[in-house]
Amino acid sequence: MTDKTLLVTGGGRGIGAATCRLAGARGYRVAVNYRADAAAAAALVAEIIGAGGEAVALAADVSREAEVERLFAEAEARLGPITHLVNNAGITGPAGRFEAVASETLRAVLDVNVLGTMLCSRAAIRRMSTRKGGSGGVIVNISSSAASLGAADLWVWYAATKAAIETLTLGLGREVAGEGIRVCGVAPGFTATELLLESGDPERFRQIGAQIPLGRPARPEEIAESVLFLLSDAASYLTATTLRAAGGR
Repeated sequence: MTDKTLLVTGGGRGIGAATCRLAGARGYRVAVNYRADAAAAAALVAEIIGAGGEAVALAADVSREAEVERLFAEAEARLGPITHLVNNAGITGPAGRFEAVASETLRAVLDVNVLGTMLCSRAAIRRMSTRKGGSGGVIVNISSSAASLGAADLWVWYAATKAAIETLTLGLGREVAGEGIRVCGVAPGFTATELLLESGDPERFRQIGAQIPLGRPARPEEIAESVLFLLSDAASYLTATTLRAAGGR
């Protein structure tokens, strides 16, 4: 049996689901975290198990500390010690100009994207760190090319949270490098996911896709390949860095 246990937050759909599916095929035990869509998470777990893998679906809101602690405890009880974490859970809110965004949207996006990533990373480090008696591990944070592009007229607030994630990746990676933990990030560009298509104007997104040098949006499976690379031993000398996977944009 594999000794690799991966927890993917927001793992039921999009990039998260593609990452869970690929990880299951490559020998990871997979904890699929979800907040609301239990059916999607259950279907994904059934698919992974049907293909010969091992997976469980676990509900938790990563912006809530008590739920994060419960998530990690339940994942370890069912699959064994967590050795790998992908902080994928994220939301955007409706697309629009910054001055029109609701305060409730700002709070929700900050809580899930930034606080959630921090809470999960902290929980993982407390378990993985050789300083704490752990055996090390890998954390991969999902950022976005929006962190450097700014997402003007779309999601300036979302872009700001992803810039925060890249700074977290840099600082945390350096902080725990001597404790057996690597911290990396992937910054996807325009990717054809349910989150993107459900949160704005599909025609506008098609126009953005046409601006990509490679000529098309990414498929979630393509981003998942980058994530699995960073999780693997093939990336053993990479930490405190974010890989841009944006088709040249």
